[in-house]
Amino acid sequence: MNAIGITLGLSFLWSFLVALFAVPSIIYIAHLKNMLDTPNVRTVHESLTPRLGGVAVFAGFMSALTIFADLNNGVQQLLAGCIVLFFVGLKDDLVSISVTKKFVGQLLATGIVMVMADVRITSFQGILGIHELPIGISYAFTFLVIVGITNAINLIDGLDGLAGTIVSIIVTTFGYFFYRYGGSEFGNYVYVSVCVLGGILGFLRYNFHRATIFMGDTGSLVCGFIVSILTIQFIEMGAQLGQPFGASAPSVAVGILFVPLFDTLRVFLIRMMAGRSPFSPDKNHVHHRILAMGFQQISTVMLLGLLNLVVILFVINFAELGNTILIVALIAFSVLLSVFLGVYRSRTAQQRVAS
Repeated sequence: MNAIGITLGLSFLWSFLVALFAVPSIIYIAHLKNMLDTPNVRTVHESLTPRLGGVAVFAGFMSALTIFADLNNGVQQLLAGCIVLFFVGLKDDLVSISVTKKFVGQLLATGIVMVMADVRITSFQGILGIHELPIGISYAFTFLVIVGITNAINLIDGLDGLAGTIVSIIVTTFGYFFYRYGGSEFGNYVYVSVCVLGGILGFLRYNFHRATIFMGDTGSLVCGFIVSILTIQFIEMGAQLGQPFGASAPSVAVGILFVPLFDTLRVFLIRMMAGRSPFSPDKNHVHHRILAMGFQQISTVMLLGLLNLVVILFVINFAELGNTILIVALIAFSVLLSVFLGVYRSRTAQQRVAS
């Protein structure tokens, strides 16, 4: 094993162990101070549960990354953005804050990485015939991507172990390609992937059904932000180095993020079509629909993880078809999946009415 492999292994182990040993203390303090999440109309859990699991993930990730990784090429600014979102999420988990304040925190974190590290999407790589982006559009689009992905991960965090499982699959996929093709420009992002994976796996030990702790906004906002930066750097790696998928990198990235993106776009469309705010809470998420079919929480998480893996394998193996065909295929699959979820819901509702 080479030196990089050893340091990657050590950074993973460090992050994993810090999170693993931090969680029991966090659970103890949360119960002692009554910092517990009460079941409500949006949630599926039935008992008072701490929401501060993201503290353990952040502690593992942050300590491992600063000890073992090269902090150049935007990683230092990524850490600064994570710190901002950590405190925004922590306040929301403890006392609940408005959507506006959350958005301001995301704006600040995004500004740090975009302006100070110049982390942004510079080209559409031929999608809709667009290549190089004017700088203003580049900044605006990058901002939408970061905020969109951050909130998509935040919204998918609705079942025991779901957000952790999906994020683990996504960062492992990105990490593999950064390791293989990153070189001096993007290679240090493999450490970001490995450190966040270690922290999440240490946390998941306590988060699978029945969870004794939840990730909370502390974890989901930080993890979503990290995933968004990995996505942008993956797309830029394709544009600048021609690796690993060249011009198809944007559509491959969409496929890697399939479950959170599909879920977010679907619930936003449903809410807006019903004349409600896209941010109004309900039980229309894809995991709620699968639970309504009669699946248990663990099998729902496994099913969605498997779905994400299948889509990742599809976009990787058919990357040579190009962006347009891949995106059309993903949209077509999303529509079919939405119709299936909707039809199944109406049938179960009819059966309930009949009974």
